Amino acid sequence: MNRYLNKLMMYHETNKLSREGCSISYIADYLGINWRTVKRYLSLNEREYELFLASQLNRFKILAPYEHFVKSKLDKYPETSAAQIHDWLKEYDDTFPEVHPKTVYNFVMYIRQNYLIPKNKHTRDFHPVEELPFGQQAQVDFGQYNMRTSTGKTKKVHFMITVLSRSRYKHIYFSDTPFTALLAIDAHEKAFEMFNGVPKTMVYDQDTVFIKSENSGDLILTHAFKNYVTLRGFASHFCRKADPQSKGKVENIVRYVKQNFLYNRTFLDLNTLNDEAMAWLYRTANHLEHGKTKLSPREQWMKEKEYLKTWEPLHININPSTLYTVRKDNSISYKGNLYSLPLGTWQGKGSQVLVCLSGQTLIINKIDGSCLCTYEVSQSKGQTIINNNHKRDKSLKIDQLIIELAPKFEDRSLATLYFQNIKRVKPRYIRDQLAIIDKCFDQFPVETLNKCLIQCFDHKIFSASDFSAVANSIYKETGEQISDHSENVHINLLPGGDSEKIKDLKPLRSQIKQYDSIINKQ
Repeated sequence: MNRYLNKLMMYHETNKLSREGCSISYIADYLGINWRTVKRYLSLNEREYELFLASQLNRFKILAPYEHFVKSKLDKYPETSAAQIHDWLKEYDDTFPEVHPKTVYNFVMYIRQNYLIPKNKHTRDFHPVEELPFGQQAQVDFGQYNMRTSTGKTKKVHFMITVLSRSRYKHIYFSDTPFTALLAIDAHEKAFEMFNGVPKTMVYDQDTVFIKSENSGDLILTHAFKNYVTLRGFASHFCRKADPQSKGKVENIVRYVKQNFLYNRTFLDLNTLNDEAMAWLYRTANHLEHGKTKLSPREQWMKEKEYLKTWEPLHININPSTLYTVRKDNSISYKGNLYSLPLGTWQGKGSQVLVCLSGQTLIINKIDGSCLCTYEVSQSKGQTIINNNHKRDKSLKIDQLIIELAPKFEDRSLATLYFQNIKRVKPRYIRDQLAIIDKCFDQFPVETLNKCLIQCFDHKIFSASDFSAVANSIYKETGEQISDHSENVHINLLPGGDSEKIKDLKPLRSQIKQYDSIINKQ
């Protein structure tokens, strides 16, 4: 069969499946063609498609010289991707032209369709799993869903589902923030309280909520979760990545919650949502018979709870915080705004802090839980909120700063006493006060600052800004006597050949008597 008739038959088969109600993705998988090709077939009527085929008959293909090579590779390795073929072509021919990867992809698809070489798909074989004993296992999984609010906006909610593998008895815990290890621990406790016991083994995905590092198969748990597992005494089993079938019981429930409980439900607040979820579990999810076991999960749980380990409440300090990445400029991005952090918070790539919201107050903690800073949440977007206290260099203690600054004055002991008084009056801002006084040495002569220190101390002026103002006043009053201080100022010469000749010239000065004579004549 020539290529023209083959494409024409593919076009008719595609339209036939579409008329039967098949989706585009199903048609693409069934016929072994790309879904974009299916969409193009469905967008053209028969006459338009025949004209399109006619225009393609004599179309030159830049990769035509490589047709035999590509066909031989696909015959031998039919599962090979177009990207791999592209690399083999460049390896095969040093003069292979620079073409876009899409060109190679189209050529490979042309070869597959022309020579009927489908891409083999490896499927995994499954077999039924025997029911586990009562109390043996529970499975955990996470989900998220965008709900509508009463104002018409959307609200993303996160939830954790725990299900007893034998009885299928379920628990759901909702949060309006992504789950952390501490929040997941709280969800565990609420689930065990509802189950009235603890199973022997808990099954999880390899989620960062629980795992800090894969460590080449020897999984390392997060500190908080590891302590909790040890305290509760259950075994933890983590499935391989991209293997949802290993915990199929809970995987199905995630979809069940979205389609049966959350679909078209209005979000009012988090407490209401959790209450509604518990009511739904009672009347539906844990009441109606299970599709496979044909038994009520609640009735089966009445038997299974006798096999669970005894549960006693633990007093755990739960802080529903979210991990945020620290930027290189010692800040975090929160809801469209930047908030500054103390210098040194960024410790290299991967630095993180814990962030939680209490009312309108944003609380930022270190990983160990100690508080870094707090902010009132900004209602604007694109703002940079900076705490000036974070700009300070706190590598030196206050006493050490005083010891280093006092010797710059002629009377060191008086300067030290003056700084101690500033510390007494403005204890929170003493570091900034000392920085302002230190900067005065770049603005005024030492003689001026020594006089300023005496005046400020005598008049009990214990403020760095007032100190600077007094120094400026003294400098202006004694300007004639200390004018020689300005001769040491470096002069930036203008470009030009005569600048060296005129740099030492001084402007003429008029005497005040000359202005008096002019004014008196008038």
